Amino acid sequence: MDVKNVDITTNPIYPCLWFDGNAKEAATFYCSVFSDSSIQDENPMVVTFKSADQKFMCLNGGPEFKFTPAISFYTIIPDEGKIQETWDKLIENGRALMPMDSYPWSQKYGWLQDKFGVTWQLTIDQPEYSNQKFIPALMFSGTNFGKAEEAIDFYSDIFGNSETKLISKYPEDDPNGQDGTINHAQFALNGKLFAAMDSAIVHNFDFNEALSFVVECRDQEQIDYFWEKLLEDGGKESQCGWLKDKFGVSWQIVPEILPKLMSDPERSQRVVKAFMKMKKFDIEELKNA
Repeated sequence: MDVKNVDITTNPIYPCLWFDGNAKEAATFYCSVFSDSSIQDENPMVVTFKSADQKFMCLNGGPEFKFTPAISFYTIIPDEGKIQETWDKLIENGRALMPMDSYPWSQKYGWLQDKFGVTWQLTIDQPEYSNQKFIPALMFSGTNFGKAEEAIDFYSDIFGNSETKLISKYPEDDPNGQDGTINHAQFALNGKLFAAMDSAIVHNFDFNEALSFVVECRDQEQIDYFWEKLLEDGGKESQCGWLKDKFGVSWQIVPEILPKLMSDPERSQRVVKAFMKMKKFDIEELKNA
């Protein structure tokens, strides 16, 4: 598909978190932890909330997928008292992956897994180029080790409005054999910051469907474009607008009209029945359901 004919510079991108029937409980918890947060919409399947003007989708997906640290939320809290308060709330019935402390890269930083399994990297350091509070951070390890830079280039080529903000690499004599790979990078897709890092440490986890990224599309042309591009070089189609790219990261390519169709009680069940048969979404079929 010719990108020149498709406007792909403004499509919203936001994370979707997969829960086992407790999406509302999780959304309510996060709104209590982070100030300037509120639930925006809810139905039996999906609860959406906003925090610091960023959208999160919480999905009642079932027991199939569990969160891993492969994707975490790099969370900027510039106030020392506030970052500790946030840590204390998030870690209740959770666990520390790296304790809140001073590190060479940050005066105050910690990495934790909350009681739902979602992982957060809290830092006091605010980038000079953005005031975005939550930055999804992708860890490339195992068979993906060393592919963080390739992934940044891959995603940047797909989204029309992209920019690499920061790339920091491990030194050539890195003791863990990570020489020349990325220890931390930040890049923007359609105005939203993402982070990426390589890790040679052997982990028993990888990317999965528990945390995916939703791309809202205005029309079928945009859906076709993102579907085709994200599947390039070994991606895999799934059901209901879901796919995995060649790195195993999950995406949902959805029409922006879907929430409106789902909110109509007279047609919502027909819409669900229609899209359950689909891999890639067909907007006309949904409208005619």
